[in-house]
Amino acid sequence: MELLVFGSAGPRLLVFPSRKGRFHEYEDHGMVHSLRHSLEAGKLQLICVDGIDQESLYCYDKRPEDRIERHLQYERYILEEVLPFSAKANPGSPLTAHGCSLGAYHAVTIALRHPQHFRRALAFGGRFDLTLHAAHFHSLFHGFYSDELREIVPSHFVPQLTDLKRLNAIRNVRFTFVIGEDDPFFENNMELCRAMEEKKIGHELHAWVGDAHRFSHWRQMIRIYL
Repeated sequence: MELLVFGSAGPRLLVFPSRKGRFHEYEDHGMVHSLRHSLEAGKLQLICVDGIDQESLYCYDKRPEDRIERHLQYERYILEEVLPFSAKANPGSPLTAHGCSLGAYHAVTIALRHPQHFRRALAFGGRFDLTLHAAHFHSLFHGFYSDELREIVPSHFVPQLTDLKRLNAIRNVRFTFVIGEDDPFFENNMELCRAMEEKKIGHELHAWVGDAHRFSHWRQMIRIYL
């Protein structure tokens, strides 16, 4: 799979593309340009990975079980190939998972599921319940449910976390959510933050006017919240 790396040193930002996006999306929409000063000064490194949403979460031609397994294969690719590659190229640097829209889902989910690898998760306009109907957005699984699905849906598994070792690892990660007040998934973000509050997981939520679900908004957000 293809990826892009920008910058040679500094804290690492693992960037997931938005829904059905590609590894070059972050550059194409000016997000890299917004961070150019930090990149040129050696204060930041971006690792922009490719996505396979059209083969997994959004591949409605497949059985739900197969879509979940394909998503987990993608997660293993990130953990077993991308992260070692990144750590070897820039050893000792802290890692933040980041994404916009569905990329925010990927970032938060992998940080919650594998917190030992991450210092922070930064989510812009994310959706954290894949079974939710909100405005014109429908459930991605149309009534299907399983234990395997629950474990990749933060809104469902965070409230059920009880293992103290796992919770303590998650509590070492800083979670930042930024979303528009009119975004269809604003309440979903609020719900997840309430669950995190109950589990004493550190987080912050920033609400923007309107839906704030455009790269024009995300270019501003990255300069403020990174």
